[in-house]
Amino acid sequence: MIATDQDRQTQLPQTTEPRNAGLALDLDWVARAQANTSAIERRASTLGARRSVKKAHQAAWLLKAITCIDLTTLSGDDTAGRVARLCAKARRPVREDILEALGMGPITVGAVCVYHDMIAPAAEALAGSGIPIAAVSTGFPAGLSPFHLRIKEIEESVKAGASEIDIVISRRHVLTQNWQALYDEMRAFRAACGDAHVKAILATGELGSLRNVARASLVCMMGGADFIKTSTGKESVNATLPVSLVMIRAIREYEAATGFRIGYKPAGGISKAKDSLVYLSMMKEELGDGWLQPDLFRFGASSLLGDIERQLEHHVTGAYSASYRHAAG
Repeated sequence: MIATDQDRQTQLPQTTEPRNAGLALDLDWVARAQANTSAIERRASTLGARRSVKKAHQAAWLLKAITCIDLTTLSGDDTAGRVARLCAKARRPVREDILEALGMGPITVGAVCVYHDMIAPAAEALAGSGIPIAAVSTGFPAGLSPFHLRIKEIEESVKAGASEIDIVISRRHVLTQNWQALYDEMRAFRAACGDAHVKAILATGELGSLRNVARASLVCMMGGADFIKTSTGKESVNATLPVSLVMIRAIREYEAATGFRIGYKPAGGISKAKDSLVYLSMMKEELGDGWLQPDLFRFGASSLLGDIERQLEHHVTGAYSASYRHAAG
């Protein structure tokens, strides 16, 4: 299915991609999806072992990484004040003197990600910035609340001002191979989101195999997901390079078949600047330059920004600063 002009009418401010309309569940396509674990792991092992970009090139890639961060706070002790501080950092993620030394103008992160109750303070703090609010939903992180309440939670978050909704799928549907149930769930979540973009969190660390990750990725895209996301950040295993390869190759296959380009969001455990460079290079090599923009790629992270800013200061001054100089909130 190729995107039409009508598909392009409703977009987020920073989004240029048409919404994924989804398609009918194709169980034959799902059954054909496989994952050669040993080959995937060999490929993944080469990504971080290569000589990385250096000096000015590295600084440029790190600035790009910042624009793709979903700056996140998902703690039980979140307060309006903490969210306001996080949003201030989202507006100005890098100190102005560092940006000036790099010859850069102002930049922002890709979005701010919060629980439903924190949408209102985030909206107030981000007013006029153009930075989207992403809200986790559908009984995050386990996704085990009653289905009608999960739908209602999405609707309430959209009403409150979230323009992106990070939903969690029911892992049991994947583990029992009940693809129809997963597809129906994804379609219902997509419909409840309305104009808000929907990111489907697969919780890959709980899906049992890379083959299950590949199949769940396809089913969620068929169901209308605009992004597929690795993890809630609450699992024992979160984003990994093998899982990422499986998911982005499913994205590539889906784009080739339908014309829709789906976004990718690794989340959980990505806290070092050097890790962001590995993920960006993987996206460039596997999917192309188009996936190096915030409408198609996001990092789900809370501490990554601080390390990137620290590396940028080192590039400018030649000295490493203490991490507390780059607090996120």
